[in-house]
Amino acid sequence: MKTIGFDSHNHDACISDALGIATDICAQQKLQFTPVRRRVLEILLHEHRAMGAYDILEVLSSEGLGSQPPVVYRALDFLVKHGLAHRIEGLNAYTACAHLDHEHVPAFLICRTCKAVAETDTGIAQGRLGQAAASAGFTIEKVVVEAEGLCPSCAGAAA
Repeated sequence: MKTIGFDSHNHDACISDALGIATDICAQQKLQFTPVRRRVLEILLHEHRAMGAYDILEVLSSEGLGSQPPVVYRALDFLVKHGLAHRIEGLNAYTACAHLDHEHVPAFLICRTCKAVAETDTGIAQGRLGQAAASAGFTIEKVVVEAEGLCPSCAGAAA
């Protein structure tokens, strides 16, 4: 699985492809992909970093798409519920899903300086945690993996 977030890539194609996949997912599941929901996902895709709800609301407000917090929180709840975005627990922020084309258990590499987020995936019962759970007869249902450090750009600047 390729880690997405720190590598150089065709960002316009990245956004376009992800919005196309999200549109298809919503159509297949008969979900309403409203203009506000679509725009919130687009904002998250554009940044490739963790964004707080109020940061997103500021953009929506400047575009006339809503100025009240419930507008952005409803959109974010929808996106997270349907796997189009993820909540970064440690930052109380959100990021667009970088792997919309398949189901996965996300793992996040978060730059503590610039807040860039790279997403990769992990198995729900992988590694030592999975082994410990299996030996205890425990069934893991949800795993949140967030690692904080420095992205290549910030690590280079710090050196």
